[in-house]
Amino acid sequence: MKKAVLILAISILSSLSLSAQSTMTDEQVMATITREHAAGKSQAQIVTKLMQSGVDINQIRRVKKRYERLKDNKGLGMLADKNGNQADNRLRQNNGESKQQAAKQKTTTDMQITAMQESDLDKRQGDMKNELNGILPTDSAQLSAERNRENQVFGRDIFNNKQLSFEPNMNIATPQNYRLGPGDAVIIDIYGASQKTIDATVSPDGDITVEGFGPVQVSGLTVAQANARLRSTLGARYSSSKVRLTVGQTKTITINVMGEVKTPGTYTLSAFATVFQALYMAGGTNDLGTLRNIKVYRNNRLVTVVDIYDYILNGKMSGNIRLADGDVIIIGPYDSLVKIEGKVKRPMFYEMKKSESLASLLKYAGDFMGNAYRKSIRVKRKNGREYSVFNVDEFDFGNFRIADGDSVTVDSILPRYKNTVEIKGAVFRPGLYNIGSRINTVRSLIEHAEGVTENAFTAHAVMHRMKEDRTLRVIPIDVAGILNGTAADMPLRENDVLFIPTRSDMMQERTITIHGEVHYPGIYRYADDETIEDIVLQAGGLKDAASTIKVDVARRISNPKAVKNDSIIARTYSFSLKDGFVIDGEQGFKLMPYDEVYVRRSPGYSTQRNITIEGQAMFAGVYTLSSKNERLSDVIRKAGGLTDLAYVKGARLIRRTSADEQGRIQTVTRLLEAQVGQKDSLNAAMLQLSTSYPVGIELDKAMAHPGSDYDVVLREGDRVIIPEYTGTVKISGDVMYPNTITYTKGKRPDWYIDQAGGWGNRAKKSRTFIIYMNGTVARVSHNAKVQPGCEIVVPSKPKSNGNTLGQWLGIGSSVASIAAMIATIANLTK
Repeated sequence: MKKAVLILAISILSSLSLSAQSTMTDEQVMATITREHAAGKSQAQIVTKLMQSGVDINQIRRVKKRYERLKDNKGLGMLADKNGNQADNRLRQNNGESKQQAAKQKTTTDMQITAMQESDLDKRQGDMKNELNGILPTDSAQLSAERNRENQVFGRDIFNNKQLSFEPNMNIATPQNYRLGPGDAVIIDIYGASQKTIDATVSPDGDITVEGFGPVQVSGLTVAQANARLRSTLGARYSSSKVRLTVGQTKTITINVMGEVKTPGTYTLSAFATVFQALYMAGGTNDLGTLRNIKVYRNNRLVTVVDIYDYILNGKMSGNIRLADGDVIIIGPYDSLVKIEGKVKRPMFYEMKKSESLASLLKYAGDFMGNAYRKSIRVKRKNGREYSVFNVDEFDFGNFRIADGDSVTVDSILPRYKNTVEIKGAVFRPGLYNIGSRINTVRSLIEHAEGVTENAFTAHAVMHRMKEDRTLRVIPIDVAGILNGTAADMPLRENDVLFIPTRSDMMQERTITIHGEVHYPGIYRYADDETIEDIVLQAGGLKDAASTIKVDVARRISNPKAVKNDSIIARTYSFSLKDGFVIDGEQGFKLMPYDEVYVRRSPGYSTQRNITIEGQAMFAGVYTLSSKNERLSDVIRKAGGLTDLAYVKGARLIRRTSADEQGRIQTVTRLLEAQVGQKDSLNAAMLQLSTSYPVGIELDKAMAHPGSDYDVVLREGDRVIIPEYTGTVKISGDVMYPNTITYTKGKRPDWYIDQAGGWGNRAKKSRTFIIYMNGTVARVSHNAKVQPGCEIVVPSKPKSNGNTLGQWLGIGSSVASIAAMIATIANLTK
């Protein structure tokens, strides 16, 4: 709707010849058209109002272009008319080339030459690094970073900072001394009785064309001079109005940057560009370029000298003038490059002028650090033939002149204390104190440390005093005597260290140990007048298994005056307890340091021991042993006897391996491996016990003869398994076809082996054995009978490995020794 209204107004205004001068801005024209149409005014009424305000067709055209630009979301940026003039936009833009654009101006030939040079340089650097490998040590990353900083030249990287481009502010008020030149866009405002704006650009001939007046020469004039010329030229026609010339988009200038910069050359910059921006465009100075004496020439005359340090350290930009077209910036080599290291805030290289002193260098380096030695500074100088060293006193810093190549070192203060004493140990405020009128004796030092602690050992303290050669000597101090006035107070000297020990420092830490049936057995700190009841309570009290009629205390024997060995090494005291208190033994007994208390286990205390009955029992399950010698027949009776399906001869017992059994079998295995030398030669792995193992039983005989040797005594964790009848026999081992067949009563083992295809090629017939369901094993050669559920095992002969007779004899003797050991261990366990 607004667009239609605006176009309609433009068409109406285009047909009119307006002689009045406009008193409205473009924004006011747009607002008036929109407001009046929203109020319901007709086109005629809107046109009449605009005519009365002096709006002409040229202004309407500008408003239309501005409206279209807003509609297309192009903002209020630069808008040029057909003649290239800016349409009512007085904001300037930086029209100089950027650093990236300048870099693209390199020719292909220059790039190729540079690439060849860099390739050759990389090759030479690589060769040098290879030669230096193994000679120079490799620094850590932190040391490398610090050394890189120390080797930098202060200020040289300022023009390589992407965040600091030194671009000029293009929209500042136009300086009155700004000289117009070809390319400058000017805006001539006529206001007062007449309202008019003229946009023009200074031509290459140096003039601007004013409608109705022709060309006006302005090139080379300042803004103030150009305003004066326009007023005199246009004043006849606009005598009742004012005329003002302002500068819109500025021209570009061409300057040259020469000398020791990274990228010397010619650069096109904005007319407001400064020396710093030109240096930024050229990439800053190179390794030889000066930062203190940058010269700017204009029309073959030196116009300014720039000192970068003055800007970095003081914020002054007096030499950073605005450049003019044709200016030449010359960067020569530095005069003096000086390195400062040590205890300064910015240790690195600095460029110095020949007239500057050591005091200036310290200022540039941020002055001394807190731990710097300020009385003297060491300067190492190259005098053309050899090195020389100068030690400059603090009063000569301002007079000592710096020379190129100087190396300045600021030392650290000595790791010593002046007018200081120290107190350690059993005082409330140990630490360093200064000697003076208030602290000058041992007594005054202890008083300033707020006195000795309660556990201080004041009979003998130690004073460490430094001699002339800085070695120490020890002086004994009677602190107690000094404090109560019975001993003379001792004067203090510089660097004295007083140590007051505690009583615990003078003795070994005293403890009491409690063992046995308490909740927290262990070592406890001794306390005076401690009793047995006290240590039992500290240990969490007695356990349920503790015996109250047998508590022993073992006390060491100590006789510092003894002159011979004594056969008695300890003394034991026995006590009885009731409700945690001693009722029998030495009354009023007090524990002593290093006593050991033993709370015995009651012989009448036992925990439940459970066994499991599985299979064909009337009430299979878990049962608790009533006594330590309860037998197999007893638990079968507890389970209600056997069912009709039970196969009694096949009943077996699985027993859990105890820790003692595991230890014994591991010992035998180690001995076997050590004597035979090969683990696989006698299959030592067969001796390894798992967590459980079978026990051969004969349940039918145990039940028929209770209490006999057949009636095995059970222990915790046993599993009695009573199977059903199994009418098969398994044949395995070295047979032709291992098989399981039906049990046939009266058949010999050979018959069953024939059912498995007969003996194998390497079958060891004489070693054939039978494993019965109840866990017992019998050899066939000993007339073993086949029973239901059993397994016939045929072992194999070992493969021949070429052992000589001597080797077999050696193995035989080893086996005999091991067999003897196993027999001995077995006898010990019975």
